[in-house]
Amino acid sequence: MTPPPTEGTTLTTPPLPPADRHAAALQGLATFLVQSEMILASWDAYSENHTDVDGYPYDEESYGWRKAQRDVQTWRAFEPVRRSARDLLATARFQLRHMAAGDFDDRWPWQLSELTKALDRLEALRHEWAKAREAGRTSRPTHEQFIDALAERNAEAWSELDTWATQGRALLDVHFAAFKTPAPVPTRVPDPTLMATAAAGRPAVRR
Repeated sequence: MTPPPTEGTTLTTPPLPPADRHAAALQGLATFLVQSEMILASWDAYSENHTDVDGYPYDEESYGWRKAQRDVQTWRAFEPVRRSARDLLATARFQLRHMAAGDFDDRWPWQLSELTKALDRLEALRHEWAKAREAGRTSRPTHEQFIDALAERNAEAWSELDTWATQGRALLDVHFAAFKTPAPVPTRVPDPTLMATAAAGRPAVRR
């Protein structure tokens, strides 16, 4: 029997075996794909109801705030994926090199390339944001300036996050093709509040 930890003891979770880590990373990606789709559906519904026939918002300030909310929600949803994204891409590239021709989809190399470029850009934005935060320790921006800077970072990241939302499925497809089992449709949605705001069945309008 393991004795209880004494005061000052740090409890740590044993690391998962590589296969389990990869499975967890794939599940995290599947979760992000669902969340990002629902975030976008909610945004599309809002945009449809708050713009005129030419796509101009009725209230630019409210529209901008809601767009910033979309951006930050997508950034946060991607964060768990980011930690394992390099490993997911490396594994998928390895699987493609050893995949039978009959199981190979010609789109996959291009999709992996797009995901890699998007991830590089997202990491660059994270690095720039970390430098700005460090500089802010001396310049001490106001709360409003901080919020504006954060919103700008998230807005700049939107295109790359959208790439992962639209092309990330390829990583699941490659994995399951490598094992010759059907890729499941991701259905896990850990945040039920997103379901209440999603407009199911609407075509994606990315603005």
